[in-house]
Amino acid sequence: MKQYVLGADFGTDSVRAVLVDTANGAELASAVSYYQRWKKGLYCQPAQNQFRQHPLDYIESLEDAVKRTLAELPGIDPAYVVAITVDTTGSTPVAVDQSGTPLALLTDFAENPNGMFILWKDHTAIAEAAEINQKARNWGGTDYTMYEGGIYSSEWFWAKIMHTVRSDESVEKAAYSWMEHCDWVTHLLIGGSDALSTKRSRCAAGHKAMWHESWDGLPSEAFLTHLEPKLAGLRDRLYTDTYTADEVAGNLSAEWAQRLGLHEGVVVSVGTFDAHAGAVGGEAEAYTLVKVMGTSTCDMLVAPMDEVQDKLVRGICGQVDGSIVPGMMGLEAGQSAFGDLLAWFKQVLSWPLQQILPTSQLLDEATKTALLEEMEDKIIAELSQAAAKIPVGQSGIVALDWVNGRRTPDADQSLKGAIMGLNMGSDAPGIFKALVEAICFGSKKIVDRFESEGIPIKAVVGMGGVAKKSAFVMQTLADVLNRPIKIARSEQAPALGAAMYAAVAAGIYPDVASASQAMGNGFDRIYHPITENAVLYEKLYAEYGRFGDFVERKV
Repeated sequence: MKQYVLGADFGTDSVRAVLVDTANGAELASAVSYYQRWKKGLYCQPAQNQFRQHPLDYIESLEDAVKRTLAELPGIDPAYVVAITVDTTGSTPVAVDQSGTPLALLTDFAENPNGMFILWKDHTAIAEAAEINQKARNWGGTDYTMYEGGIYSSEWFWAKIMHTVRSDESVEKAAYSWMEHCDWVTHLLIGGSDALSTKRSRCAAGHKAMWHESWDGLPSEAFLTHLEPKLAGLRDRLYTDTYTADEVAGNLSAEWAQRLGLHEGVVVSVGTFDAHAGAVGGEAEAYTLVKVMGTSTCDMLVAPMDEVQDKLVRGICGQVDGSIVPGMMGLEAGQSAFGDLLAWFKQVLSWPLQQILPTSQLLDEATKTALLEEMEDKIIAELSQAAAKIPVGQSGIVALDWVNGRRTPDADQSLKGAIMGLNMGSDAPGIFKALVEAICFGSKKIVDRFESEGIPIKAVVGMGGVAKKSAFVMQTLADVLNRPIKIARSEQAPALGAAMYAAVAAGIYPDVASASQAMGNGFDRIYHPITENAVLYEKLYAEYGRFGDFVERKV
């Protein structure tokens, strides 16, 4: 009998479901469903760094994406689908009641953003993160940030909880526990009724929640209450053990089998994060840096445990045994804005169109709409073509990529983006080229930090929307890194990686390495550095570093 698995990849804007043949990794069908409330900008305040998502967006889009995926194969026997794994953004926690129901699904909190999922890019907890870092070093006990590169981020679990319980008493009193997005979706699918019973994800807990086996799981009660007295007792209402994504979390409930059109009993594996699943989908090998490039980047690397041992990598956000490939050390870095920086510039350029075009008396409404859509669709492509023609260093413009803070190395979400070198001859393509160079320089900072800390980078793999769609960005990155970059063939690498985890959980393959070898889609392109550009970029990279140091001192 045929054996198919589903990977459900929850991104920032949408969820993508992919049906995969376990025999060869063929992606048989897929569908994307966009979050409707998020699309409208509900519950978000970008100026205050607040980004929240309603659980109904996840529920509705998951059901829609899976059903439309299966509909692409009319007549498919649901019995062929044997397992499902979900991956999500993170850290994206939510306050839940004792049953594991997010507070926003309760009447009293239906419109309260603090009862919703606090998205990875929400930076409302900058002050709390700074407090965690200060207290972790000085409280007199274990420094629980040691496996986070020594710096805890406002993007992560405890900072967000601290901020929420301090700012919203109603949520603080109603929250029995907290769950990461990937854990909650898994809990939902298996019909979980107890927040404490669902197996929690190793990759979600590992550095986001400062979980480590050496100190018996989560940070001690003494440390947590030292951080914030309102956290008292919460540790006992969370978890002690964590599980890798190739392990069985449970089976699809009768309700969700009916909603998705699948058989009851489908294996549901432990949830994971999108970037980690992407690294598996990108066929991660030891010391290969897998760059998942979308709105932000996550840079994933796996290394043999006996070689890394207890080495601590300064300023890199996570080192977790089994977070990516069970049995290997997973190391994580990344940038808070990658595609987001270019999207921001597009938004700036589009403002006159969005404001003036609708009021034009020269065009009918249909033409206005079509024209606006056409121009917004073409802005990035046209800028890329023009920027590619500008010789390296000619514009004199240097930019910093910190518009959403800095994730790594040395996390600091309070930092801001900046541009220097503008003059009356500066134009949009020149500024765009500098922004692209900035995100590539940010990537090089990560590579340099790994290698200076004794972790070699033997190869680089790119995946995600930017890697697949922008030859200009990828060539620039190859030039800046002065390394070849292989592009994963799969259009849905995180979903494919999730499917590989599912195949192991279902018992089809003995381990992730075997699943990856059998189901991997390989690579469809390699970007090689252009020697003369690489030489010039070394000089610009040094200037980027000096500019960054200057701005950081002024913050």
